Formats: sequence, C-alpha cells, structure tokens
Amino acid sequence: MKHLFLFLMLFFSATVCLSQNVPIPRNYSIVDSIRGDLDKDGVDELVVAYNTKSDEEAIDDGVPRELIIYKLVNHKWSVWQKSTQALMGSRDGGMMGDPYGEMVIEKGILKILQEGGSSWKWNITDKYRYDGREFKLIGCESHYGKPCEYFGSFDFNLVTGKIDVQKEFERCKDDAEDPVIYKRQNEIFFKKGIVLSLQNRSAKDIMIVSPKYRHEIYIASKQD
Repeated sequence: MKHLFLFLMLFFSATVCLSQNVPIPRNYSIVDSIRGDLDKDGVDELVVAYNTKSDEEAIDDGVPRELIIYKLVNHKWSVWQKSTQALMGSRDGGMMGDPYGEMVIEKGILKILQEGGSSWKWNITDKYRYDGREFKLIGCESHYGKPCEYFGSFDFNLVTGKIDVQKEFERCKDDAEDPVIYKRQNEIFFKKGIVLSLQNRSAKDIMIVSPKYRHEIYIASKQD
C-alpha cells in the first residue's frame, strides 16, 4: 500500500508539473490545451490552441489563432506539428464572437469543434488522424440552421468519400418555440479526391453541391 501511495503521488506530481509547463510562444496566449496519444506510441502529445497576441483588447477585436502539437523530448515539450489554418480567429464566430468550442482526443483522432452565428447558427467538427507524416482531415461534420426556417447537417468521411446530408424544414405560427416540421430531405452520395490536412485546412474555398436536392455543402472557407 505504501509503495502504491508513493507511485500515485509521483504520478500526480509529474502530471501537475507537465500541465503547469505548457509552452507559450512570445506574445501568444493560451486558448486551450489537451493531452493524448496521437501517433499510438504509448506517449501522450500536447495540443495547444493559441491566440497569436496576448493583449486582451486585440483578442476582442479579432486575432488569428495557431494550433501547435508538441512531443515530449527529454522531459521537455518540443514542437512537432503546427497550423495557422485549423482554427478560426478569435472573433470569427459572427455575433456569437469566439468560435472556439473544444478539442478532444479519442483513439488517436484529434477532434476540433468550432461554432458561431446569430439567429442563424452553425457548428463544425473536424477530425484529424496522423498518417505517419502529417495530420490528415478524415472527417468533417456540421450542423446549421435557424428556427422556423430549416436545420441541416452533413457528415463527410473524407477517407471513403461518403457524404450524408440531412435537412428539416419547419414553420412557426405565433410561438417560435412550437415549430412544425413540414418537410425532410435525406441524401447520401460520394465525393472522392478531396485531401486536406492540418496545415492546409483553409487554404481554399471548397463547396460541394449534392446531386439530388442541390444542397450547397461548404467544406472549407479560405482564410485571408
């Protein structure tokens, strides 16, 4: 029992130490960080979302963000991968302001949720997997819409090319809290050949039109 207690204390101390030493590049500030094994070598990596400025007034006005993935080398975090395109800017959520939602690591896959809008709302979740050289975008899922108009979603598997699109149209009378769905559309089709990575996620505009209902599906929007 004594040895177990000492082991747990050492483990806890090491974890706290690492969490307290998240690197911060000069003039940057941390938005969020998460640890998890991304290359399945049994050792956790550190993923950090940064504002590229630390001044709160500048952040409120809108600043670009950068994602950096670190590996633990000789007990220190060393830059492994980085991207200026995986994250939206600090005010790119429209009327909702900050679009950042969360980062999650599950079974070696890095998921990034971002969201925004006003009366029309949207969210998008990107899924990245390390292929031995870079982090490829393997999935993109989005939900969007407005009450009393319609709500849509798409789930795009970039590995297989399968796209599942769903849309529900609704109308409201006097009470917007009691909408009536009057039409549903569901369409599954395939679109292969789109290759995106952590580094070129927003390098160009990508819009796909579904063949049956002609839904416009925005996969990527170029960052200026």
